[in-house]
Amino acid sequence: MNRVLIVEDEAGLRQGLVDVIVSMGLEALAVPGLTEARQAFARGGGAALAPVDCLLLDIRLRDGDGLDFLRELRAGPARDVPVIVTTAYGDSERTIRAMRDGAFDYLTKPFDLPTLRAAVDRAVKQRALARAAAPVAAPDEAPGDLVGTSAAMLAVWKLIGRAAASDAPVLITGETGTGKELVARAIHRYSPRAARPFVPVNLAALPATLIESELFGHERGAFTGASARRSGRFESAGDGTLFLDEIGELDAALQTKLLRAVQEGTFERVGGNEVLTSGARLVAATNRPVRPGAPGVALREDLYYRLAVIEIELPPLRARKSDIALLVSHALRGTPARAVSEGAMAELLSYGWPGNVRELFHVLQRAAVLCGGEVIDVVNLPAPLGRAVPDAEPAVDDDLSLHAATARLERRFIVRALERAKGNRSAAARLLGIGRPLLYAKLEEHGLGARHVATEGSDDDGGAS
Repeated sequence: MNRVLIVEDEAGLRQGLVDVIVSMGLEALAVPGLTEARQAFARGGGAALAPVDCLLLDIRLRDGDGLDFLRELRAGPARDVPVIVTTAYGDSERTIRAMRDGAFDYLTKPFDLPTLRAAVDRAVKQRALARAAAPVAAPDEAPGDLVGTSAAMLAVWKLIGRAAASDAPVLITGETGTGKELVARAIHRYSPRAARPFVPVNLAALPATLIESELFGHERGAFTGASARRSGRFESAGDGTLFLDEIGELDAALQTKLLRAVQEGTFERVGGNEVLTSGARLVAATNRPVRPGAPGVALREDLYYRLAVIEIELPPLRARKSDIALLVSHALRGTPARAVSEGAMAELLSYGWPGNVRELFHVLQRAAVLCGGEVIDVVNLPAPLGRAVPDAEPAVDDDLSLHAATARLERRFIVRALERAKGNRSAAARLLGIGRPLLYAKLEEHGLGARHVATEGSDDDGGAS
């Protein structure tokens, strides 16, 4: 019978996990901490215990850090045991590190039982195929401005960790403003190449006639104005990471030359015959369609398959609105403002954000300067946020459900009332002609009860909240 080792210091949850594992027809061995887990492996004579087909490992344990133990396992004889990391703190830093250091999967508490069962089942079935990523020096800093705890972003953190542990080319796709360069920098920062150069090139910002020279360099006299030999970005990157942003802007001829550099690791300077070798790891990004068969596809099919060995698709902000409150807190760091009113938060949540996170940060930083205080209100938000704007969620026009249409209209009326009442929920309830308990229920129903929101004024008529 396949065995799952559970390392969890919370007794009730530990027993609950045992029950889930047993219900799957597996044997469960549960221990409260790392000391007992190390003893369990030591009893196997220093080798990975043959009966252990999966390890469920909590991160924050009373006697140590689960990620440290994960690195111990990956550096020792237990490197082939698939480890599913579990935690109540689904932050990007820990997710990326766990996946980079060889975790099989990363689950956040409270567990979604079908997801938990599916992860354990995959781990058990793929026991013989599980591989460990070589541990690398772990930087202390967080991955830049990458923020989010939504399921969509958790999937991105996992892919960054996997990509960082390899040298395979990476293609990052997503709409403008989703943070593609931040992802590329995170891949580099968490990789064994972190101490080497990270060289970004925005291909959309370069004249088409200069892109080849910019990438591959040129010899003296190669063209008018080429008064000296110049190294290109491939040479500058050395054994580091070369990030080609807006790769879809390359014309067909340059895509052919780039394909050779990716495929063979060699290139020539413009106007030269010397064959040069590149040891750079290539990461590319685009906001245009690139998959073969897609309308208006921007890349040659053979180049796409060379670049997209690992493909990371960043979700638009409208698809992860649960991250907005966290992004607000992040964007306001270092500004005069410390929070936003409930009315302003309602506007931020109802807006479609065609410019994604970049637009959100711009709006908040502008509002923080103009609000003249510590709380950003609706009046401090620029048009179109300060007035009724259709939410840019997909497929609303095709939904003929009366219930769905009523819910959308109801949500917008609530947002307008909160705006007019300057975030005071009692006043908003009076404007809507409903009681406060019903308003609170509607706020929760429509996802308007965001945390980290400052309420201007009182919630009660008498001034006490």
